[in-house]
Amino acid sequence: MSFFERTLSLWVCACIAAGVILGQLAPGLFQAIGAIEIAKVNLPVAALIWLMIVPMLLKIDFAALGEVRRHWRGMGVTLFINWAVKPFSMAALGWLFIGHIFRPLLPADQIDSYIAGLILLAAAPCTAMVFVWSNLVKGEPHFTLSQVALNDVIMVVAFAPLVGLLLGLSAIVVPWDTLALSVGLYIVIPVVAAQLARRALLAGGADVFARVLAILQPLSLAALLATLVLLFGFQGQQIVAQPLVILMLAAPILVQVYFNAGFAYLLNRIVGEPHCVAGPSAMIGASNFFELAVAAAISLFGFRSGAALATVVGVLIEVPAMLSLVYVVNASRGWYERVGPEPAPRRAEG
Repeated sequence: MSFFERTLSLWVCACIAAGVILGQLAPGLFQAIGAIEIAKVNLPVAALIWLMIVPMLLKIDFAALGEVRRHWRGMGVTLFINWAVKPFSMAALGWLFIGHIFRPLLPADQIDSYIAGLILLAAAPCTAMVFVWSNLVKGEPHFTLSQVALNDVIMVVAFAPLVGLLLGLSAIVVPWDTLALSVGLYIVIPVVAAQLARRALLAGGADVFARVLAILQPLSLAALLATLVLLFGFQGQQIVAQPLVILMLAAPILVQVYFNAGFAYLLNRIVGEPHCVAGPSAMIGASNFFELAVAAAISLFGFRSGAALATVVGVLIEVPAMLSLVYVVNASRGWYERVGPEPAPRRAEG
């Protein structure tokens, strides 16, 4: 993990501040950038998000799905958390925190949009930073790779219906054509393109593949930060007017992260998976594919929507939250691997 990645949360904060300031100083510029779109999809942001996603997808070998059999219990736990618990728990937390507890403090016309952004954030499991978190908790690499590959396959067919269902339950009108377009642009096409590029690069040798990844990785992080500047430039006036909105949106996100990580960790211990599987399972269960969430929120609700702001808040707090989970997982390894209470020491006779 590079110094830049370790301090990513600081860079995120700096880009958020820069976006807010630039949005106040040059609103016309951001309005002009926001107008460059086709079918409600902003082209500059789409290009930046592709730069974020594709380098991560290049690392995924879908042949690793054959490894599912080795740790099927851990796979089952992670899939259960990702697809049966996290999206629904986030919808419930959004309804509780945003729809009720904080409702009097939030702009009434953005309540549904905030909840929609939280749902989008939780509906897609992370495919990028998971490799970093897994490495930090000494996770089994084949498990992490196969789990991410399996999640990507499921996400291609399940993301749109799941989001549509949850947004419908939240009484939010679902623009299905835009949602389908987002899935195609930010999941299907990048996955296919990345796999074709991966095969072509590997045909040139492992060294060529490694060199290209080394070049693309900094571009991926730079694209993330540039996207944040744009997003917060569009959201700048709203943030300045109500700075507590970010803190209120952070509350359900943090609860969701720690709840899902802890639930996955405990379930893996119950079913008997080793710590090297439980660690990455907890990380995958807690983290989100925020690149897709941001893209979908922009496509569905627009740059200046509460949904876009909610997904960006997820970017802001995920890195420090996940680093704290890494510490907890590593510190609790002794407890996790303890089968039962240790026997009392025998007293010496005589």
